Amino acid sequence: MSPSVLLGLLFALATALASIVGFLYKHRGAVASPPVEWRRPVRTSLALFRNRWYVLGIGIALTGWGFHVAALALAPISLVQSVIAGGLVMLTVIADRLFAHSVTRREWIGVALAATGLAFLAATLEGTGDEAHSDYATSVLIAYIAVCSGLSLTVALGGRGTARAGVAYGAAAGLLWAASDTSIKALSDDLGEGVLAVLLHPLALVILIASLAGLAVSARSLQVGKAVPVIAVTSVAANSFTIAAGPIVFDEPLPDDTLGLVVRTAAFALVISAAALTPAPVRAARAEAGPA
Repeated sequence: MSPSVLLGLLFALATALASIVGFLYKHRGAVASPPVEWRRPVRTSLALFRNRWYVLGIGIALTGWGFHVAALALAPISLVQSVIAGGLVMLTVIADRLFAHSVTRREWIGVALAATGLAFLAATLEGTGDEAHSDYATSVLIAYIAVCSGLSLTVALGGRGTARAGVAYGAAAGLLWAASDTSIKALSDDLGEGVLAVLLHPLALVILIASLAGLAVSARSLQVGKAVPVIAVTSVAANSFTIAAGPIVFDEPLPDDTLGLVVRTAAFALVISAAALTPAPVRAARAEAGPA
């Protein structure tokens, strides 16, 4: 594995840490703020920033976003997202320990799945961990972003007004962030052209719209759904579709032999399953949600 890819994966771990901590603080703020209304998404989303917990969560999340951009610029997108998914599971146990909560059997199973998945992943890195793999075909990229966005809208509309609305909105937010992350990876290939060129690139507008829309949908998901399943589903949706963008959009090489391909697929599945299985450490956030 090249030093630059290794550095990118370290940034991915930092992203996982900032992401989950930011999520916890955003949850505290979201549940204590006025509901996000789809007829007035901008006005009601801005109202969230009156809550100090939400603002703190956004600040931490923005730091994580910076780490994520660095990770995507240095390492293959599928490896970055797998490390982030695995890091979320490990962080759940660490946070529970720090907050003096006992770790359940379900959480231990999640940690074991993540560790196994990452071990399998490391065994199949040949040909993938040697460079960032940022090349893409514009038509394929556009199609992939359209699919993620279309699925996001479909899932959100399908869950609206149902008992599963929170989980549906969480999945929709994750799909929007998958579209944003895939665009960030594609745009990272133009970083050498200078800041102005990056800001004026059409993908910059895609990233902005997908990120802000995902933020509003995510805030609503935290308001109407239970934090544990919402955070887990958001993570799974974002990571699954961003990982899939590796071989589909950026032509990341897959193992040549059948066994290697099966192991690589199983590795990704294990890490994502671990993120879904292990709930995020939201008990401290829930305890403070009422008084806030």
